[in-house]
Amino acid sequence: MSIIQKIRDKAAWLVFGLIAVSLIGFLLMDARSIGGRAAASTSGIIGSVNGEKLDYADFQRQVSEREDQYKSQGYPVNDMLSQNIREEIWKQFEDNAVLTTEYQNLGIEVSDKELNDMLVGPNAVQEIRRAFTDPNTGQFDPQQAAARINQLRTLYKSNRKSDQNYAMAQNFFEQAIPQFIKIRQREKYVSLIAQSTYVPKWMIEKTNADNSQIASVSFIKIPYQTISDSSITVSDAEIQTYLDNHKDQYAQEESRSIDYVSFSAAPTSGDSATIFGQVQALKPEFTATTDAESFLAKNGTEINYHDTYVPKSKITGSRKDSIVNLPKGAVVGPYLDGNNFVLARIMDTKTLPDSVRARHILVATVDLKTNQPKLDDSTAKNRIDSIKALIDHGQKFDSVAFHLSEDEGSRIKGGDLGYFGQGQMVKEFGDFAFNGKKGEMKVVKTQFGYHLIEIIDQKDFEPAFEVAYFARRIEPSVETDQNASGLASQFAGENRDKASYDAAVKKQNLRSIVNPGIQPTDFNIQGLGTSRSLVRWIYGSKVGEVSESFPIGDKYVVAVVTEINAKGTLSLAKARPIIEPILRNQKKAALIAAKIASATTLDAVASSSGQTINHADSIQFISPYVPNFGLEPKVVGYSFDKQLTGKSISSPVYGNEGVFVLKVDNVSARANYGVDIEQSRQQILQSQESIIQRTGTDALKKKAKIQDDRGKYL
Repeated sequence: MSIIQKIRDKAAWLVFGLIAVSLIGFLLMDARSIGGRAAASTSGIIGSVNGEKLDYADFQRQVSEREDQYKSQGYPVNDMLSQNIREEIWKQFEDNAVLTTEYQNLGIEVSDKELNDMLVGPNAVQEIRRAFTDPNTGQFDPQQAAARINQLRTLYKSNRKSDQNYAMAQNFFEQAIPQFIKIRQREKYVSLIAQSTYVPKWMIEKTNADNSQIASVSFIKIPYQTISDSSITVSDAEIQTYLDNHKDQYAQEESRSIDYVSFSAAPTSGDSATIFGQVQALKPEFTATTDAESFLAKNGTEINYHDTYVPKSKITGSRKDSIVNLPKGAVVGPYLDGNNFVLARIMDTKTLPDSVRARHILVATVDLKTNQPKLDDSTAKNRIDSIKALIDHGQKFDSVAFHLSEDEGSRIKGGDLGYFGQGQMVKEFGDFAFNGKKGEMKVVKTQFGYHLIEIIDQKDFEPAFEVAYFARRIEPSVETDQNASGLASQFAGENRDKASYDAAVKKQNLRSIVNPGIQPTDFNIQGLGTSRSLVRWIYGSKVGEVSESFPIGDKYVVAVVTEINAKGTLSLAKARPIIEPILRNQKKAALIAAKIASATTLDAVASSSGQTINHADSIQFISPYVPNFGLEPKVVGYSFDKQLTGKSISSPVYGNEGVFVLKVDNVSARANYGVDIEQSRQQILQSQESIIQRTGTDALKKKAKIQDDRGKYL
């Protein structure tokens, strides 16, 4: 992570920026949405839970803020991550709404005294405790925390929005504190439910005794395949009855299905050859230029120029071995690397450490959260010089850093940044850290202000290379793109319904692809890529309608809506492939059971069914599997049925793969020494608490009145 990211993440006054990032949790919504949903309604309400509404503008703001948080931590925010963020924000809104209702019904609150304890008391939250812990003593300083928070409270109440620190005060009182309260309420709620459960000693003992049992049985399996599928008829009425009796198992979300054809607009071999020729023609100029950076800027490159050295072990690309063996000034290429044709030129080489450990003290000239000017250059320079003088005269670096550095992330560690590699720090910082010597200390100016840097350690020295890359992407020509677009538009224009679409696909020998389960809030379509515009069209169309041409990635797509599925229970047609095999096997099981009804011994069952007698000597009560026969929980259950002890055979058991008839030969128990009853009880209680946390809100949401209209606005 670069120094700009480190500073923006860690150096906001107090550590409130960190608080906002670190509290992205299972339950919490961004606090701005909590206070402002009702105010901004000009763009429409995208959903509601138990009457609590979420405004489109607030939803989008939360998405943008969350994306910025990911970016500040170095994550690339691509289409997939953006869609996951949108789903996460909506889920948090649902969770927060249903749980808030529960908190109100149960009277779960956080008192002012309790909140004060969370901020400056013995039970201060981790973020506050971390910010005000002395790195030398490891002791939390509640007085310092209280003083800083009171400063923020005064500023917040003054409503002086022109003050450069007002945004931090607003963030703390409108975002961080409400989130702290929600966390504590959730802890109380989960604890309340978890503490209502009880696991008695006898239950642990019984469970341990049951789990130690092993059965030895003899059995016959009569596979369902012994009866032909064609001989069994399953009616629509039977499937519908089964479906009605198992609605929860066959629930579905709102979705639509399409068939689509695509027309490739990917670069042709001719397009590739053209790009190669363009890059080849620029090689002499790239080799001769004395200003590689200007050359790259003038001609355009997919790989930006970085005036930094990369260790040999970290150079990547398809021509790595060639690059590291080039003399200074030499150029290799054009070569294919990903979707680019590339020229690589060695600008310089030197021996540098692979990683450096350093500590620093920062005097910031800009606000590290807003990047707005904060302190004039001369004042900042005088201040850092004074700090350096303190250390030169014997003051400890870590103590001075703790009290005076404005980088909160490293301040609490005495300024220590730990080990970092090339390119992880802003250029001026990295240049000194990697080119200086161990133990050297120097004042360095960066875009954030003045740093007093001390190099603590350098390790793993190796050759490092400064490389300039000229890369040109292999893209389709205008002719290639227009040809694909024209074919797609012609296909869409000539085929406006499903029948003509199917006929054209067959006539033109095209490949029509089925894509089911597209939901109203989807941005990414499996197998195609990101196209919110196509999803919107799908949800504005009827079954059988054919779309216009949609550009998606390197292709043009024409789709036809084939199915509309409302939220609720699966339709009979969709349920049949799932339920029919179940009902067919039930009917087969009844026929098999009738065939062997008169048999009273395993030998008799074997004779009437034509199957052999099998043995299983190690069926475990704790496992649903029969050795060598797969998942058969009913068979396992019968194997430990005490009523079968001494009987010749069981009644027919309808298993997953066939009908079983068994004889229990023996039930014994393995030695189960050293079982700690109390430890087992605590493990079960912890497991129950975990289940509550995973499924508690889901159960509440099933009872809640939820209206999700995101698909109309996204």
